[in-house]
Amino acid sequence: MKHIFKHIDQNLDSRLEQLCEWLRIESVSGDPAHAEDCRTAARWLVDRLAEAGMQKAELVETGGHPAVYAEWLGAPGKPTVLLYGHYDVQPAEKSDGWSTEPFEPVIQGDLMLGRGTADDKGQVHAHLAAVESVLKVRGSLPVNVKFIVEGEEEGGSEHTEALIRDNGERLACDVVVISDSPMFGEGYPSLCVGLRGLAYGEVVVDGPAGDLHSGSFGGGVANPANVLARMLAKLHDDDGKVAIPGFYDDVVELTGEQREALAALPFDKAEFLRTTGSPEVAGERGYTTLERIWARPCCDINGLRSGYIEEGAKTIVPRRASAKVSCRLVADQSPDRVMDQLERFFKEVAPPEVKVSFIRHHTGRAYLGDTSAPAFVSARKALRLAFDADAVEIREGGSIPIVATFAEVLHAPCVLMGFGLPDQNIHGPNENLRVSNYHRGTRAIAALFVELAG
Repeated sequence: MKHIFKHIDQNLDSRLEQLCEWLRIESVSGDPAHAEDCRTAARWLVDRLAEAGMQKAELVETGGHPAVYAEWLGAPGKPTVLLYGHYDVQPAEKSDGWSTEPFEPVIQGDLMLGRGTADDKGQVHAHLAAVESVLKVRGSLPVNVKFIVEGEEEGGSEHTEALIRDNGERLACDVVVISDSPMFGEGYPSLCVGLRGLAYGEVVVDGPAGDLHSGSFGGGVANPANVLARMLAKLHDDDGKVAIPGFYDDVVELTGEQREALAALPFDKAEFLRTTGSPEVAGERGYTTLERIWARPCCDINGLRSGYIEEGAKTIVPRRASAKVSCRLVADQSPDRVMDQLERFFKEVAPPEVKVSFIRHHTGRAYLGDTSAPAFVSARKALRLAFDADAVEIREGGSIPIVATFAEVLHAPCVLMGFGLPDQNIHGPNENLRVSNYHRGTRAIAALFVELAG
């Protein structure tokens, strides 16, 4: 590994310049105005993969934003590694609270600021850099390597599941490696072994045919905003448990050993509160904060809309009120079943004076990895070599729905080894990635190839 690490070290500055070039492409997948930017970002990656020495690199049309596929299959008899990531990013404007222009990345000391640095261009680029360094030093890779990089992850991977299911043979591998998750903290290289799933919907409460004068009609007709508020208040009991009937039926409970492992992590409550800006932790009674956000399901109101919300006063009974609601799920909860439970709950708690409808948005299944698989052993060794510290096992409260699809279709373990930090501000202003962790992450991926080869 010495010569490979030396090559990675010597080329850090040029790799960062290359990454900045990619970050400047505004590949915001959720905005139709940036559709061509997404295609440009995908083409950029295809070109860089070809330059790095991949035997094949191409755009794959999906019906939405294109994906990128690449392969190097010159190691017969050796394992095949599938590297997954995404090039699309969330919207960003400097007025959102950025200290710099979000699509003009800058490096301030050890911090690289810019949209996509951590989620997920910077981490995908570490994979690219690792492949390039190994090929430059050795002339070949010790394992077979494939890339699949999508452009719709930020919108729920709309076309990617079909892409995977339709290309199972082409994507066949022995292990899927993903860097789209944070480390536990600085100095703690991490293997993320669990992801929560998602069921995301919207409840709509309709009352009168139009907005009514609250003086003339208030108290005589049902106010949808009032009704919705009472309905939402019934989502949880006094212990913070979700009160939707059947919600916990399929939950895989933490074992005593798993709870002990989470308790052994150096969780800093004060730092957690500083990061969130919240005055105190909260949640389901009987569980720690890490257990709540990593291994327990929850239900949250994500947005509310009703009535007059502009400056000044407008005294009305609004005709409609709506709320967007998401449930984060754990193994073995079915997103479709939870969505059914959520819709049934709202319709049952609503009074007859209003009409209730439910809109289903997107879903994703939870993932829980088998950490006894040999791929996890190799990953721990690689992280130790790159970071000079033993890896810790963590979970992630967020969702990467495509991971469960990979596991189901490819029958391969999914190793999530990300290199960001909890304060990387993904989806928010001043998203960032530590240069040192990008550097060590590149080393870790290169070391993983060697370790997997045996």
